[in-house]
Amino acid sequence: MNADQEPSSAERIAIIGAGSIGRAFALVFARAGHEVRMCETDAATRDEALDRVVESIADLQAFGLCDENTDDIVSRIWIGSDLAAAVADASYVQECVPEDLAFKRKLFGELDSLVPESAVLASSSSAIPASRIADGLDSARRCLVAHPGNPPTLIQVVEVVPAPFTDASFVERACAILGSASLAPVVIRKEVAGFVFNRLQGAVLREAYCLVRDGVAGVEDIDTIVRDGLGLRWAAVGPFETADLNRRGGIAAHARIMGEAYAEMGAERGQHDPWTPDLVAMVEAERRSLLALDKWDDRVRWRDRQIMKLLASRQD
Repeated sequence: MNADQEPSSAERIAIIGAGSIGRAFALVFARAGHEVRMCETDAATRDEALDRVVESIADLQAFGLCDENTDDIVSRIWIGSDLAAAVADASYVQECVPEDLAFKRKLFGELDSLVPESAVLASSSSAIPASRIADGLDSARRCLVAHPGNPPTLIQVVEVVPAPFTDASFVERACAILGSASLAPVVIRKEVAGFVFNRLQGAVLREAYCLVRDGVAGVEDIDTIVRDGLGLRWAAVGPFETADLNRRGGIAAHARIMGEAYAEMGAERGQHDPWTPDLVAMVEAERRSLLALDKWDDRVRWRDRQIMKLLASRQD
């Protein structure tokens, strides 16, 4: 199998680590019909892994999110302690071990000689880039980060973060295999610590801590504002589309009216990142390519209906 081949209907997927992320990935791939082999060296974690997978399937079934027979899904998952047996003939390896650079480098070094040369080697790392994990390894060209939202059984987005030395064919292959399991891969254009998911999450959390520290609001107050305010909108549209739909005229109008205020808020925290005219024009051009202004009213109504659905589900 070549790296640039389309995934077959059933790939052999290797999962290294049977903690919560490893189990979730195993379930996602098994539900998609792939053969999953898990490696876990801790006996207690290994012994409970499949029982925990069964619990997750039951929860999904209870909410109408899975209609396949539990035994059929679990039959596609093997678990053992032998790394070589787990990765033999794998076309995709998802490493799900603790966030320890030395441990990850050692593991990827072992995978060099155990995994077929066509296999993608992906790390679930939350912050360590592939350029640090795989630098100098023979397998470096096929290594990348595939960082999931937690849990991958419910949050479909996966950040695919190649290193500068990662071959583009393996990025494409990773996206194809992840997509075949109903995940939503997003290729990050350059490596940064924390990638995008955690940088956005971290920006909100840093400000939340500051607001508590400064006596502006309490912990539950901030959670309420995000959960029942920002979160409702963000469940339907992201921050750029939120701004685009908040003011008639779109994101350019929003930046013109609110840009200075946001710059002042950032300056209070020692951050000087103003929305320059060139930057706003770049963002506006991309938004207009996605939504023409003559469709703005329709999209606002669509957003509102999505929020109504969320509110209705909360009543249940």
